[in-house]
Amino acid sequence: MICLIIEMGAPRPSILSLLLSLVLLYFTSANSDAPNTNTFLQCLSLNSHSSLPISSLIFTPTNSSYPSVLQSYIRNLRFNSSTTPKPSFIITPTHISHIQASIICSKIHGLQIRIRSGGHDYDGLSYTSDQPFAILDMFRLRSIVFDSENATVWIDSGATLGQLYYQIAKQSKFHGFPAGVCPTVGVGGHFSGGGYGNLMRKYGLSVDNVVDAIMVDASGNVLDRETMGEDLFWAIRGGGGASFGVIVSWKINLVIVPKRVSVFRLQMTLEQGVTDIVYKWQLVANEIDDELFIRVVVLPSINEGQMTIKAKFVALFLGNAQRLFDLVNEKFPELGLQREECLEMSWVESVLFWANYANGTSADVLLDRMPQSEKFLKKKSDYVQIPISKDDLEGIWKKMMELEKPAMTFNPYGGRMSEILESETPFPHRAGNVFKIQYSVTWKEGGDEAAHTNLNRIRKLYDYMTPYVSNSPRASYLNYRDVDLGVNQMGSASYSEARIWGNKYFKSNFDRLVYVKSVVDPEDFFTYEQSIPSVAAWRNSMLEE
Repeated sequence: MICLIIEMGAPRPSILSLLLSLVLLYFTSANSDAPNTNTFLQCLSLNSHSSLPISSLIFTPTNSSYPSVLQSYIRNLRFNSSTTPKPSFIITPTHISHIQASIICSKIHGLQIRIRSGGHDYDGLSYTSDQPFAILDMFRLRSIVFDSENATVWIDSGATLGQLYYQIAKQSKFHGFPAGVCPTVGVGGHFSGGGYGNLMRKYGLSVDNVVDAIMVDASGNVLDRETMGEDLFWAIRGGGGASFGVIVSWKINLVIVPKRVSVFRLQMTLEQGVTDIVYKWQLVANEIDDELFIRVVVLPSINEGQMTIKAKFVALFLGNAQRLFDLVNEKFPELGLQREECLEMSWVESVLFWANYANGTSADVLLDRMPQSEKFLKKKSDYVQIPISKDDLEGIWKKMMELEKPAMTFNPYGGRMSEILESETPFPHRAGNVFKIQYSVTWKEGGDEAAHTNLNRIRKLYDYMTPYVSNSPRASYLNYRDVDLGVNQMGSASYSEARIWGNKYFKSNFDRLVYVKSVVDPEDFFTYEQSIPSVAAWRNSMLEE
């Protein structure tokens, strides 16, 4: 039976609508290929209720706009080829009833749903599938509503971080929000996977500052924090919302930032003592001051015709430039920071600085939803809990130069991140971590050969790093989605397969996520390669074999 409970003022589908839907269910096999377009569109129209008909918001392969709508939010060119599986339908909702109808009709017609907000899913799981599927593309849902008195914001999942930062700056010179440094990332996926940025040592993750949410579950119910209950509210704040439903909007608490903050950007090569400086960074960056965040990007580089290692140090400090200079030179003199390299600016200007825009760039660019460039790419992640010795750093640099391309980004932990319990949200990577590594390789050439070469490079570097990173489990960050860690397989292997990557992303929180999933989506409607499995669905698959 299909539950059609509609809450929060959304119109209730008519009895005729329900009967027609059930008739369609009877005559449509859940295991068939893509459903008949006309019957699917009819189902959507019958089950959605808004002033804008859903028919104008649906794109099929026969629509002339289909290619541009599909490609507009594909941020990894690896998944923009002729051989990439394509959705049978792209639904671009503007109203919550459009989302309800999409869930109801996709269940009826045996379609998977992939939920896309900004398209930055590193392994393309928000817009690809090897099963018949529809994309629920949230980009039209981008409302941002402020409550200045309480310093809170309701923000739709289809908004980008850049849009959020721009609107915060318009409202206040003394508020910010702890989230990522890439302005075109969609809020929906970023928040639901944890969401970190250069304010995390002071204020924690994005999800540590989420206080409510509106979502639609697998039965079409519209839920807020009160009606979904604390278990489900816990799960969507770091457990990946797409395993549990469609997160429509989030309520967040803004955080206090000074009217003027300070930044710097330095870079140096192996010949300038990078090894000693990076080694010292490991010892101080997670303890130096909760209001200071210093990121390091390490990459192979050509200098005067010779391969070398280049390290870039980028900082945000919630204070003035003189205090930043004094603090770094007291605790981290090896960096060689000069006073003139410390720049003061507003918080929103620091967002532009960290996004590599030139000083003086208008904040209006934060409203752009397209990245400055798009590439073929692969990312992976690790956590370091014991500082790496100088000799081992030298070995890592040698391996990177041998491989030529992969870069590593080191993000310091400590501060607020060490104060929050692992179990407080599904994101468990808290105390005990010195820094996180993001591995990255990008390339411009299409084709299987270039992909194979570059994927091989990053995987070799990841394997080489095994002795220096966390173990039991070797932890990873959910928002750096990595199918190399394993994927759910069809049938009885799915639960055991999921535990492999689930423990890496969630550690001991994985079992609680499985429990929540089994309660709220027992039939495992919201499923994808690394979705949280339902015990009930897993058991049923075993019985059927």
